[in-house]
Amino acid sequence: MNRRHFFLSSSAACLPHAAFAAERPNIVYVLADDLGRGDLGCYNPDSRIPTPNMDKLAGQGVRFSDAHSPSSVCTPTRYGILTGRYCWRSKLKQGVLGGESPYLPEPGRMTVASMLRDQGYRTAAIGKWHLGLGNDKVTDYSKPLRPGPLDAGYDSFFGIPASLDMAPYLYVENDRAVEQPTKHVDGVREQRGIFWREGGVAPSFKHIDVLPRISERAIQFLDQQKGAQRPFFLYFALTGPHTPWLPTKQFQGKAKAGPYGDFVVQVDDLVGQVMAALERNGLAGNTLLVVTSDNGAHWTPEEIEMHKHRANGRLRGQKADIFDGGHRIPFLARWPGRIQPNRVSDQIVCLTDLMATAAEITGAKLPRDSAEDSFSMVPALLGSKPVSAVREVIIHHSSQGLFAVRQGEWKLALGRGSWGFSTPQKITPKPGEPEGELYNMKADPLEQDNLYFKRPDIVKNLKALLEKYQREGRSRPV
Repeated sequence: MNRRHFFLSSSAACLPHAAFAAERPNIVYVLADDLGRGDLGCYNPDSRIPTPNMDKLAGQGVRFSDAHSPSSVCTPTRYGILTGRYCWRSKLKQGVLGGESPYLPEPGRMTVASMLRDQGYRTAAIGKWHLGLGNDKVTDYSKPLRPGPLDAGYDSFFGIPASLDMAPYLYVENDRAVEQPTKHVDGVREQRGIFWREGGVAPSFKHIDVLPRISERAIQFLDQQKGAQRPFFLYFALTGPHTPWLPTKQFQGKAKAGPYGDFVVQVDDLVGQVMAALERNGLAGNTLLVVTSDNGAHWTPEEIEMHKHRANGRLRGQKADIFDGGHRIPFLARWPGRIQPNRVSDQIVCLTDLMATAAEITGAKLPRDSAEDSFSMVPALLGSKPVSAVREVIIHHSSQGLFAVRQGEWKLALGRGSWGFSTPQKITPKPGEPEGELYNMKADPLEQDNLYFKRPDIVKNLKALLEKYQREGRSRPV
C-alpha cells in the first residue's frame, strides 16, 4: 500500500512529523461572514444568487448537509474554530465582542494555529479577527496589540479588529495598527444592510475597500508559497457578506437578491481567486481547502418575500437564532486524490472540529486540556467505509445564550422562541405549556412539530447529556 494513502486514510493514524513532512497537506480555511447555505446553488437550486466558484468546489470535493457553527453569531464561532472548544465554556457567555474588547482566548491555551506551527507549518491569519486585542479593558491601538493573533499561534496577521460595522475602523498588521483611528465617522443606517456604528476611523480607511484588500493579501500569501518547503495553514476570514453590504462596482446588479446578493457574488469571486492561486502555484494537489461560514445569514422573512430568495434555504430562523437557520451552514471541502469528488456527506459536524481534524492529518497529539469539543472529521472527509458518527452530540448556542442539544435525529432547545433575531425572541410558557422545544430533525427539519410532551424520554436523556458535557468541561473523549 502506498504510504501516503495509508497515512491519509487511516483514522487511527498518528505518525511522527518527520516521516511525512513532505506529504502533509497545506490547509486553507476560508470563513465567510454571515453566508447562508441557501445562497449557494449547490445547496439551493432556487437560489437567486450565482455562485459558480463555490458550486465548482462542491463538485470537486465533498459538501456537508448537516454542518453547524458552534454558535449562531461571530465571536463565539471564531473562538471555537481557533481552540476546538465551545465558547460558552469561556468568559463570554453570550453575544459578541466589540472592536475595543480585550483578547478572549485563555493564556497558554493550545490553538489550531499553535499546534500546526509546532508541526512545522507556516501559519497566517488574514481578514476579520473579532477575538479581542490586548489586555486593557478598552484596546489602546497606539500600543502593540498583544495578546493577539501572534499569541494565538499565527506567524503573521493582516486584517481588521472586528466586524466591518464595528469601530474602530482600521487595519492591523501583526501586532500594530497600520494607521491610527484619528478621525471620527458618524454611524450610518441608510437602509437595510448599509449600516455601521459611529467611532474612530483611520484617515485612509474605506469600508468598501476592505474585502478587496484582505483578498489581495490572501492571494499574495498563496503566491509566496510557490515552491516553499514548509506546509502552510491559511485562515482567511472574510468580512462579507456581513453588513455593511457594499459590493464593488464590478459585482453590482449581478444577483437578484439586492445588495446582499451582489455581495455574495463578490464573496464567491474571492473563493474563485483562492482556487486559481492554488492552481497556478502548483499547490492545489496537496491542499485541503475548506469554505464555510461562521453562522447563518441575517435574512429576514420580509427579505425572503421581497427578493424571493431564501438565504438559509427552508430552515427555520436566521443568524443569532437557536433554530437551525442560525447555525446550520454551508461546508465544502476539497482535497484532490483524497476526497472523492462530487460527494455529499450527511455527517453531523461542527466548526470546532477543525483542530482534531488537523491533528489527525498531521499526527499531532492533543493534550487533555485542549480541543475539548473537537472531533476529527477525517473519516467523513475521506468517505471511509463504513463511516460511524463523527460525534455523538453537538451543542448549539444562540446569541442570547440559549442552549440546544442535538443527538442523531433529535434536537432539544431548553427554551421557547428564537433567543436571537427572529420573533418571537423569547416565549414565557403558560401553565401546562412545554418549557422547551423538541424536534425530530429527520422527519421535521423545519422545526414545526414540538414533541416536548410526546417524548419525555428523549427530553430527559438530552438534558442529561447536556448537563454531563457542561459538568465535565468537555465532550471529546480523553
